[in-house]
Amino acid sequence: MTAVHRVHNFAPGPAVMPLPVLEEIQRDLLALPGVGMSILEVSHRSKTFESILERAEADIRTLANMPAHYRVLFLQGGPSLQFSMVPMNLLTEGSTADYIDTGSFADKAIKEARNLGTVNVAASTKGDHYSRLPSQSELELTRGAAYVHMTSNNTIEGTEYKQLPDVGDAPLVSDTTSNMFSRPIDVSRHGLIYAGAQKNMGPAGVTVVIIREDLLQRSQKSLPTMLNYAVQAENRSLYNTPPTFAVYALGLVMKWLLAHGGLDAMAKVNERKASRLYAEIDRTGFYRGTAHKENRSRMNVTFRLASEDLEKLFIREATAAGLDGLEGHRSVGGMRASIYNAFPEDGVDALVAFMRDFERKQG
Repeated sequence: MTAVHRVHNFAPGPAVMPLPVLEEIQRDLLALPGVGMSILEVSHRSKTFESILERAEADIRTLANMPAHYRVLFLQGGPSLQFSMVPMNLLTEGSTADYIDTGSFADKAIKEARNLGTVNVAASTKGDHYSRLPSQSELELTRGAAYVHMTSNNTIEGTEYKQLPDVGDAPLVSDTTSNMFSRPIDVSRHGLIYAGAQKNMGPAGVTVVIIREDLLQRSQKSLPTMLNYAVQAENRSLYNTPPTFAVYALGLVMKWLLAHGGLDAMAKVNERKASRLYAEIDRTGFYRGTAHKENRSRMNVTFRLASEDLEKLFIREATAAGLDGLEGHRSVGGMRASIYNAFPEDGVDALVAFMRDFERKQG
């Protein structure tokens, strides 16, 4: 078999997948063992797929140490659809939802929620170009809020919550798309958690929603059926044809995470990778991190150089060296290294070596 050349993929999503998972998909794509047909051909009403779905949910529950009174939903539309589904289902008439504005995706969530009800922006760091997270003392929360929405990791700006904010008795809703299962998560502190799979959990196409059972009672029958959490829960995510391949691949990633020691072990690896990269950014001042140090993300490492021309040269030469996807988001520029769960430690080492060589030549 011809050797496959793989670059180091720093893309923010869809992102790098675990190599053993890709190899298992490749091996079984023509026919699942004992089934005789591809996962791409298996009926979502079959016992085969039901067992795949159930195994994926069971492993999610194990990884998250999830209490029994939470439901797991496998939905479509990405986290962007959740920007609407959350207020459609949880923002009841006459109530207010609090939102913590910490980045571009939090801002999008706020705009969608405002189309559907009353929103209070409890705090915003937009005036600081989202380079930091608001402190607890900055939060101006609504008494009796329907929920408080946060974004646990800001993919574009490179900031991440290390501790959850205290929101009192209000259900905490968290968009964890870009750091879900990169470390332990206390599900019991949340009312609802959602995450697109395409960064840490699997391929694009499936969104995982974890919702506390009592909140399902807020979903009104007048909602469009496909956008109703209660309907999706009642039908075990099988009301319509789910993204069968994406669920299957997500399940393989969950199995891979468990085999590698679970979320405690993954957190140690991710901390090690991020620390090495930030140490290089801070070493001489040639590179400049964009996020406040106390709020730096372990998933999306953002940094700048002295000029845009130098940044373009860096990205061009890095790509030629097999370090792909390092260009920062178009709204902020600079560089961004996304080093999710499946990103290998030797890829971080390769980037650090390239950064040192680039500084030696251009500094």
